[in-house]
Amino acid sequence: MEKKASEFDKVLSGWDILVMAFGAMIGWGWVISTGDWIKTGGAVGAAIGFALGGVMIFFVGLTYAELTPAMPQCGGEHVFSYRAMGPTGSFICTWAIIYGYVSVVCFEACAFPTIIGYLWPSFMKGYLYTVEGFDVYASWLIVAVVMAAAMTYVNIRGVKTAANFQSILTIIIGAAGIILIASSAVTGSPSNIAPQAFIGEGGASFKGILAVAVTSPFFYIGFDVIPQAAEEINIELKKIGHIMLLSIIMAVVFYALVILAVGYEMNPSELSEAMKGNGLVSATAIAKAFNTKAMADVLIIGGMCGILTSWNSFLVGGSRALYSMAESYMVPKFLGKLHPKYKTPVTSLYIIGGLSMLAPFAGRKMLVWISTAGNFGCVLAYCMVSMSFVILRKKEPDMNRPYKVRHYKLVGFLAIVLSGGMLLMYVIPGSGSTLNTQEWLLLAFWGAIGVVFYFVCKKKYAEKFGYMAEIISESDAMALQSSDEEIGVALDQAIDEAIQYVLDQNATGSML
Repeated sequence: MEKKASEFDKVLSGWDILVMAFGAMIGWGWVISTGDWIKTGGAVGAAIGFALGGVMIFFVGLTYAELTPAMPQCGGEHVFSYRAMGPTGSFICTWAIIYGYVSVVCFEACAFPTIIGYLWPSFMKGYLYTVEGFDVYASWLIVAVVMAAAMTYVNIRGVKTAANFQSILTIIIGAAGIILIASSAVTGSPSNIAPQAFIGEGGASFKGILAVAVTSPFFYIGFDVIPQAAEEINIELKKIGHIMLLSIIMAVVFYALVILAVGYEMNPSELSEAMKGNGLVSATAIAKAFNTKAMADVLIIGGMCGILTSWNSFLVGGSRALYSMAESYMVPKFLGKLHPKYKTPVTSLYIIGGLSMLAPFAGRKMLVWISTAGNFGCVLAYCMVSMSFVILRKKEPDMNRPYKVRHYKLVGFLAIVLSGGMLLMYVIPGSGSTLNTQEWLLLAFWGAIGVVFYFVCKKKYAEKFGYMAEIISESDAMALQSSDEEIGVALDQAIDEAIQYVLDQNATGSML
């Protein structure tokens, strides 16, 4: 395998990648969907469901924690699956995770102006048209497009700029969540949570818990942006694995405590009333705890920051994954162009940013279908990374692994079974998470684009298709360059000596 130095700047600290992953995972769901989770599995049941989903993600996270420091290259899943399964397996895995990232970016472009509508209903001005029951207004559309352009610009300016932006927003989200949890602990009551602890709307506790568990991985997507930006991380390799696992644990605890806090603060009738209103039960809970609607607005603003953190992280992840495919000649090469000043994959960011600017025109319902189908893509990639983890332990047992997982057979088996099981839940009818016709059509459309890229690029680039270079450290790159220079000097000296010898021989007439 050819070796080369990284073209990216190593600027991300441990804190940067922690907030990048954690901020991506907590997002906006804890504000808008908590009521749905409690209605599905009960307050305690929904918390257990998120814990179960977190177990699956944790085992998958263990495989990422070993593979990322072992192969700290831009692209993450692309590199892991390539080393284990070759170009075709790598193409499928990376194309799937890119769809997951792009779907979230597009969804957040719609979610942001929707929250503004919750805060200020009069914001919706200039009715344009209706898509699947969702009214599209000019003011809503303008905000969505402008924010999409702004988020793309922030990411073009450099990953460090994006990380600093992420830090501020994640602190705001965390503070809002902690205030909700702490206030409910003081003003809430066990009598509120008791009648809705496990009984969901369907009356079947286990089925309700399982339904929440199956949907929870979508809200944990985000820890995997760390390997996407691996070349830009400037910390000890072993620590990358620790930070990745820490971010997952923090997200599981955050979601579980928020669910319990809402159930502890609001009784079933209050919860139902809030669901019939704007559906933002977390905001209603904190307003009740402080006895003022102002606190509901504070929490909603925290949720708005969550939209931006997810949006930001998945722009980072999606652009790096697309860049890595371009570097391997699996998609058109121009998608691998780096900004000359900021060293960011600028063309890939333009493409994903452009899609996020177009997405709001399709309305919010279409974006719900896109994001649900995107969840399928992410879980498929998780399953393939888990398989790559096991394959590489067999295929390359002597690979340098700064973070090495113990009992790899058990960890790999559980990661494959759990992620594969989650994948099947999207296919099996009646599972509660089965994809609908529109979502399957969206997946088929994305898959068709991938098939076109696969065969066109394979024909165009021939033997270059699937090219992969190993990224080496700056010191190794300098040593390699120094070695090449020494060889070049020695070769030039030998040629000069040979020429001089011939001239000397001709001068003395001893060489005819």
